Amino acid sequence: MAQSIQPNLEFLPNIEDIKDDRKDEIEDDELFNINIFRYKFNDEFTKPLYQFSKIHQYDHRKDFKEAWNNWIEENADLVSTEMKRLTELDYKGDILDKMFKSARYYFRKKSTEKKEPQKRRSYVGIQSALLEAMDKHINANKKNDTYKPSTGFDEFCKEYIEILKVEVTSLCKSGITDSEEIKNKIKKTYKNRYFMSISKLS
Repeated sequence: MAQSIQPNLEFLPNIEDIKDDRKDEIEDDELFNINIFRYKFNDEFTKPLYQFSKIHQYDHRKDFKEAWNNWIEENADLVSTEMKRLTELDYKGDILDKMFKSARYYFRKKSTEKKEPQKRRSYVGIQSALLEAMDKHINANKKNDTYKPSTGFDEFCKEYIEILKVEVTSLCKSGITDSEEIKNKIKKTYKNRYFMSISKLS
C-alpha cells in the first residue's frame, strides 16, 4: 500500500515570512570585496591557502581566526614572498587582510566537486477547482475599496481551507514538498488571477 503524503499546511492561514537564519553568512559575503582578477595570488601560495581554508571550513569565526594566526606564523616565508610580489604589482590594499578574507569567505565555500547539470522539473499546474475558487473570491471582492490582492489572499486562505488542502496534497504528490515553495506558487497564482480579472474590466 502506497504511503500517503501529508501536506505541510503551516502557512495556512496567516502566512508569515521566514526569517533569514544566515544573516551572519550574508554579512560575511558582503565583506569579501576583492579584485581577484588583477591581483590574483600565484599558484605557490593559492594551493596551501586553499588547503588551509578547507581544513578549517566548518570552524567558528573565533576558532578560524586563531588557526589563521598560527598558519601565517608557520608559513611566514610563503606569506612574506606573496606580500612582496603583490606590493611590486602595485597592490594598494591590506594584503594580509586580502589573504584572510580569501581563506575565510572565498576558498572556504568553493566546492571541489563538479556539479552535474540539474534537470529542469516539469511544470506543475494548479487544479481547476482552486482556480475557480480564486476567481469566485476575487470577483466577489475586487470592487471593494479596501480590497487588495495581498490581504485578499489571506482571506481566501481562511475561507477555502479544504480546497487548499486538496491542492497542497496534489502538489506534494507532484514532487513539490517545500511548504514555502507551495505557498509562493499558490499566492502567485492568486495574484495572477486578480490581475487577469481586472484587465478584463479595462
